[in-house]
Amino acid sequence: MTDEPVPARESLAQILGGRQGAIDASIPPAAFVVGWLVADHSIGWGAGVAIVVAAALGVFRVTRGGKARAVLVSLAAVIAAALIALHTGRAEDFFLIQLLSNVASALLWAASIVARWPLLGVVVGVVLGQKTRWRRDRELLRAYSRASWVWVGQYALRVLVYGALWWSGQVLALGVARTLLSWPLVALTVAASGWVLYRTLPSDHPGLRLTKESAPEDGPRK
Repeated sequence: MTDEPVPARESLAQILGGRQGAIDASIPPAAFVVGWLVADHSIGWGAGVAIVVAAALGVFRVTRGGKARAVLVSLAAVIAAALIALHTGRAEDFFLIQLLSNVASALLWAASIVARWPLLGVVVGVVLGQKTRWRRDRELLRAYSRASWVWVGQYALRVLVYGALWWSGQVLALGVARTLLSWPLVALTVAASGWVLYRTLPSDHPGLRLTKESAPEDGPRK
């Protein structure tokens, strides 16, 4: 019997993929700031520009094969942010939903680790079609738990930056931070959590697609 070669481990970035969503999410806030600046700090103009840009971007994504539901959710979030800013009369409140969502995300990811259901494992398990089988592999569970703390740190960093800028009313700086802390930070987080994940797993572990429980007994591990 000949041994079948074990495929090389994929990076976490290869498994998760999809940077487009993070990039698209940063465009309407930037449009809000541009409209607000050009119209002499008019929240109405900023809100209008952000909504129009979000709608145009949504139409473009749908025509390119994007999911209509995801586009509608993104558009609804922009509209809600615009309505909040219009209601309060504070341009910085356009970013309030983003600030609160990062607070919630940080708490949720931390709670998932404590509950031994690290969300990184949940997400990767869904992407790979494993459902919850990965939890039966103790080494994967431990690795996902440690790597999930990197994601907690990502959200905590956004909360600190957005919170400080929102509190001081720095609208332009919020727009810049919203752009810099979108895809660039996500890419760094994916890379860092992937490094932690694979550093935690033993060298003979079969990887994320195949848990030790389901690994073939007669095949070599590399």
